[in-house]
Amino acid sequence: MAWSHDEERMLAIIERHLSDDDPRLAARLESFNEKVERRSQGGQRSSRRLRKPRRSTVVIAVSWLLIATLVATLLVMALHNEAAAFPL
Repeated sequence: MAWSHDEERMLAIIERHLSDDDPRLAARLESFNEKVERRSQGGQRSSRRLRKPRRSTVVIAVSWLLIATLVATLLVMALHNEAAAFPL
């Protein structure tokens, strides 16, 4: 869908004001737009590569594994202890 002439003019005015008011933000937005364009052009190559999990995902997974291990260990210890065993 193409922009109308009025919409393009209004966007150009907004862009000009943004560049004048906050040049750092305008530069960051321009950099972001360039990265998005590069990624969309090279999208076929990047889709073949496996994406590495983020560090936070790995930390969360390891934490859940440790919690599950601790709970299992406590259950085994409680069931083997005669004082804590359930009467049969």
